[in-house]
Amino acid sequence: MNDAVSEVELKHQLLEWIAQDCERVRALELALQCARIHSMPQWCLAAGFVRNLVWDRLHGFELSPLNDIDLIYFCPLDISPERDLAIETYLNQLAPELPWSVKNQARMHVRNQDMAYTSCVDAMAYWPELETAIGVSYQAVDTESDDQTQTCVGMKNHPASYDIELVAPFGLNSLFALKLSANPKRALPVFEYRVATKGWLTRYPLLECCRTS
Repeated sequence: MNDAVSEVELKHQLLEWIAQDCERVRALELALQCARIHSMPQWCLAAGFVRNLVWDRLHGFELSPLNDIDLIYFCPLDISPERDLAIETYLNQLAPELPWSVKNQARMHVRNQDMAYTSCVDAMAYWPELETAIGVSYQAVDTESDDQTQTCVGMKNHPASYDIELVAPFGLNSLFALKLSANPKRALPVFEYRVATKGWLTRYPLLECCRTS
């Protein structure tokens, strides 16, 4: 099986797992509602929202509670922290029991001392672990069009006029291979600190830590 076919199969498996998880589907629906209200055409739920789901499944574990729901979006017109706070407040009003965290990726380059990011995908390409840089969102589907290249087909349990879209600048192979890989674009001590403090290797003993690409 070539890499292209393998990646397609992994994508379908991941999206199927997400569609089977009522809590994640609900979070996506609430995030979509928020994106409409707050004019966020480019957004996704990323990091542990996707990564931990795959690791739980591959370890045969019960799904971990959503202890952090990272909603990232890209809005270069307003990079104030107050905008993030307003969006987070809105989400907390919709679902106060969910642990929302909102970050506009158009301003995160300042904290990370990078060149300005151009999109969510570009920003995610600088995250410390390759397997963390994966997100999903709901996107509108043109039901009158035969072109399926922009959508993920074969999904269930989500609104008929929307589909789950995958955002993965490094692909899915290393995530499904149970690797925890340092991003060469970030300083290795940043990766080492996160590995030491997040407890991933204890929680997921099958992981292989890859400190060099």
